[in-house]
Amino acid sequence: MSNILQTHREGRVQWLCLNRPEVLNALDSALLTELRVAVEAATADPEVRVIALTGTGRAFSAGGDLKFVLGQINDGIVGTDAVATSVETFTAIRNCPKPVIAAVNGTAIAGGFEMLLHCDVIFAAQSAQFADGHAKYGLLPGGGGAAVLPRRIGLPRAKALLFSGEPVSADTMRDWGLVYRVVPDDQLRDTVAAYCATLADHSPLVLRGMKEVADAAADNDEEMALRHEMLVLRNHMNSSDFREGLTAFTEKRSPVFEGR
Repeated sequence: MSNILQTHREGRVQWLCLNRPEVLNALDSALLTELRVAVEAATADPEVRVIALTGTGRAFSAGGDLKFVLGQINDGIVGTDAVATSVETFTAIRNCPKPVIAAVNGTAIAGGFEMLLHCDVIFAAQSAQFADGHAKYGLLPGGGGAAVLPRRIGLPRAKALLFSGEPVSADTMRDWGLVYRVVPDDQLRDTVAAYCATLADHSPLVLRGMKEVADAAADNDEEMALRHEMLVLRNHMNSSDFREGLTAFTEKRSPVFEGR
């Protein structure tokens, strides 16, 4: 990995940090590719139970690197590199069976905003702002702005943001249900680290099963969702983690989950 994506492990939590602060962590094909590879590696690593995603500097990400995209247009290859790479990267984030927790340290615009739509839980610094921004530059979303955002905050609100491109505050996004918690800027990193550490102590099988059922429920009716949940539960009852949890409860100790 190059320096454009910083990675480090804290216990069972894998931190991924977008690191192009000089361009507000704009997303070009190199950064998107490194992020996808890092997410896939963390997904495959049994020692990783949670992924935390953040940025350096004053932005989470200002979205696609438009100078890079313009260069592709001039070279006649737009749509085969940055756009396709963003789809692959966002898909890797969305399909990761482990919790992906976003720590929005600053502005999240366009592709940077869309990336958040594929994370499981979003924490935001008080100063963070969110905007789609595509319409301002004659662009269309390609990472979920029009396709996913309405499912997260409702159709009227999503249309208002998409059409105007205007930013909204972290508090507003919390009130609209996209952001889980808003914290003072200087407390964001520690707050997310503590949350992720708590998840990392839970059974990875339970977290995987919960995420699977919850994600599928959005596209299923209630009866189908409940049947899916029961099926996952029945399978889980055959696991070592299930027995460990019950044993720890009866012995009045903290469980030690192995993910099997």
